Formats: sequence, structure tokens, C-alpha cells
Amino acid sequence: MSNNVAIVGIGYTSFRPLTPEVSYKELMYEAAVKAYRDAGLDPRRDVDSFVTVAEDFIEGTSIFDEYVPDQLGGLLKPNVTIPGEGIHGLATAYMQIASGIVDVVAVEAHSKASNVLTLPYVTAYAMDPVFNRPLGANPIFIAGMEMTRYLHRSGATREQCAQVVAKNKRNALYNPTAAYGAAIEPQDALDAEMVAYPLTQQDISPHADGAIVLVLAAAEVAQSLTEVPIWVQGIGWCNDSPTLETRGWARAIYAEGAGRMAYQMAGIRSPREEIDFAEIDDTYSYKELQHLEALGFCRWGEAGLITAEGVTDASGDLPVNVSGGSLGVGHLLDASGLRAVAEVALQLRGEAGARQLLDVETGLAFGWRGVPSTSGAAVILSN
Repeated sequence: MSNNVAIVGIGYTSFRPLTPEVSYKELMYEAAVKAYRDAGLDPRRDVDSFVTVAEDFIEGTSIFDEYVPDQLGGLLKPNVTIPGEGIHGLATAYMQIASGIVDVVAVEAHSKASNVLTLPYVTAYAMDPVFNRPLGANPIFIAGMEMTRYLHRSGATREQCAQVVAKNKRNALYNPTAAYGAAIEPQDALDAEMVAYPLTQQDISPHADGAIVLVLAAAEVAQSLTEVPIWVQGIGWCNDSPTLETRGWARAIYAEGAGRMAYQMAGIRSPREEIDFAEIDDTYSYKELQHLEALGFCRWGEAGLITAEGVTDASGDLPVNVSGGSLGVGHLLDASGLRAVAEVALQLRGEAGARQLLDVETGLAFGWRGVPSTSGAAVILSN
């Protein structure tokens, strides 16, 4: 199995709280057209396989595969839907190419969260049906309990979580596709309406609509299509326990496992020294801190401290979520991780505009499926 697989095409829509004027199919089509134009490909002729990341429950449609081919240009070609996180879809595409089955794959993920009127109830349906679901606990309530445990065990503070909020929303001001950029101070996040202690409204990533399409290709094809292929150096995924009473509440075990798998594949021994920047899940403010530690960018209990010191600022030694993350761009359901991958690829291409980082060669993207799951995936990209 060769690991010579690269991203050769990137397409995405703007990310907005509401998109009543377009359907999810039109969002997917817009992103796909941009990705194929970027790669210089005709999907009907040049793309061998198509991967969509979608969950039937959220889509409101059973066997969602049937609603994918038209807008991606995949009619009468292999199509597969992955009910997982966006980076799980990327992993599927990578394996199809690396195993020699195909040469070019298009990966798509999208969010039409504004269409889902009862999203917390849909999400809660993923809980263990015997012991957990009968409790009727809102997913944000569970996140609040986990945040309480994390802060207690790690020594991080609500003030440090509020700094994550202010940083990411400030970064989003430089991202023209972001829905929730704002110039706020950490105190604004602390003073916001309490939702599920200690989570305030500002600690929670608000949802957005949008779509992302990435085109991956085998080495020989990639080098013929672009002068700047973005290579997949390592990829990994991991699930922790599915039940609330048997999981580790303070540590993100799933992120530790996903990172370890990706680092082993990429030959990375010291993430802090070998990775220039990261786009990691910040569905809730504390998750950025928890994931920083789990992915080995700092020791356990240090993420809050390095955030307070400015290490993770856009101008710091380890820029994190310079796109604005989900707090600033908007949470895209299972498309959030693929958006993070697109951001890393744009940075490595030098095409990130006003938020462009200087002299970056290697970046990491990490996605998490959200409460109640303990499912995450990581990918390391290099130019």
C-alpha cells in the first residue's frame, strides 16, 4: 500500500447560518464545480469514485447514497456514503487510491443544519438505547458535565476557554467564508448567557450551512494536474466507549488514538516540533484545549496555559484554528473536519488570503463527531 496520495482540488461554499434560497444539492453542486475546476478535471470522464459523508438521520432520508450522484457528476459510477466525520470520508478516499483500486476520488461533506428543526433530539438518538437514551439528556448538558470534569482534572479554567472563543472569533474576521467572526473579549464569553454550566452561549459553536469537496489523486496523476500537490502524510481514526458511564470524561481518548495512528504513519515523533499549525475541533471551547493535549501538542494540563500565553494565536509558535474554527466559521455537523482539511490545504498552498501563515510546510486537521460520540479522525498534510 503506497501512501503517495495528494489533494489536487479544493472547492467550498461560503458558510452561513441560514440558506433558505438553496437546497443541500445546490450547495454540494457549487462546491463540486469549484473543486473540479481547481483540479482541471471533468468528473464524468476523470473521476473514478465518489465519497459523501452524511448521516441518514440528519439528512432525513434513508439510503442517502441515492441523492448524491447527480450534483457530484458521479452518475453510473461508484458512490459510497460514510456515516461518520468528514475526515473518515477522506480516509476512505485515501484507501481506495492507496490500495490501487482507483486513481482519482472526489470527497464531499455538507451541512444543511438550518433544515433540522429538532437537531438535539436527532443527536440524542445516538446514545446507548438501554441505559443512556431514557435519561433524555440534551447533548449540550452532557458537554457541560464533560467540561466540568475536564476543568477539574486538567487545571484549565473557564477564563482560558473564553480566550479560545475570543481568539477563534477574531481569526474568523479574516476569513470571508466564516459566518460568526467577531471582535470580542474573553470577558464577553464569560458574561454570555449560561446554557449548561459551565458552558455559556459563546462557548458553543453555532451551526452553519455549507459544503466542501476535495479531489484526491494518486501520485502520478497528482503531479500531472498541479504544481502544488498537498500530500497526505498520515491519517488515523479512533473510537472510545459509546456509553456515557464507561468513557473517560477528562481526556479525549479518541483523539489520542487517532493522533497516534496518524503520527506513526507520517513518521512524526514530536508533533509540537514537526507540525507547523493545526485546525482542530472546537465544537465547544474546552474541546480545543482537550484536543491540543490529546494530540500531543503539549502536556496534559498545559493547553490552557499556552493559550493564555498566545502560543496558539495566528502569530504564535503553534497557530491553531486560524480559519476561525467552528466557533468562528460555524459548526458544519459532520462536514466540520473536511472544512478543517480544506483550510490546512489552502494554507499549505499559500492561498489562504488575509489569514495566510508564513513558511508553513506541514499541518494537521482533526475532527470529532460531537456528543454523544467518542469518534475522531486526524490527517497530516504536507506541501
